[in-house]
Amino acid sequence: MRRALKTVIVDDEPLALDVLRSCLEEYPDIDIVAACRNGREAIAATLTHQPDLMFLDIHMPGKNGFEVIKALQNDVMPMVVFVTTYQQYALDAFDLHAVDYIPKPLDEERLARAVKRAVVRHRAAGETGVNKPPLIGAIDELLGRLNTRETAASLNKLIIRDVGSARLIEQERIDWVDAAGDYMCIHAAGETHIMRSTVKELVASLDDRVFKRIHRSTIVNIEKVSQVESLSKGDYLVSLDCGERLKVSRSYNTAVKALMRPALSQTQA
Repeated sequence: MRRALKTVIVDDEPLALDVLRSCLEEYPDIDIVAACRNGREAIAATLTHQPDLMFLDIHMPGKNGFEVIKALQNDVMPMVVFVTTYQQYALDAFDLHAVDYIPKPLDEERLARAVKRAVVRHRAAGETGVNKPPLIGAIDELLGRLNTRETAASLNKLIIRDVGSARLIEQERIDWVDAAGDYMCIHAAGETHIMRSTVKELVASLDDRVFKRIHRSTIVNIEKVSQVESLSKGDYLVSLDCGERLKVSRSYNTAVKALMRPALSQTQA
């Protein structure tokens, strides 16, 4: 009888971690030796248990999933299955170097496929670890892009995380965004979605060719602007396709006027 794969699972969301553990416990080929809630715990568990396999969340505070891999040495590097909301993020590279990826919310069919792939790869590789170094190389290339605007542009989606789940909103569907304390209200196609973020963080996640700040707490999709009205003292009022009317703060007038010159020409004609 073959040995079960020593497995570490990593996710910063307690509910997601519990769900993953519960599902994996159904597989006799999987032996969960540690459940970790952040990158630091994942590194420590890997050094302690030297697992064969790791189910690793990518998007975590502190050390993200890529940084966990970077911190591990080749001789203790397990096979990796990425558990991610980033369903289109660098998947071509992952197909070559990781065992698999599983999109959130957890898909049991994809989980079964990932377990099968891990078992087959482990059996074929034996104790040589031949599948490990290429993954390190792939992370070297991708790590520098994780927190850049290129990530959001490649996804073209905004990821709104909740306990145990995540929702992906097409950026082109977003009309405008405003801040409410420590949260952002994402107004898209008649619905409002709430996410915990600062304006600065959210701006970095959006396509800067389309989304512009018109106030310190307001971001607008300029492709949704239907009219620009000139007010007194150099202020402006923008009307959106959805019917919303938003005032442009004077501090952002210069950028908005340059971006919306075609719309201004239409209103003045």
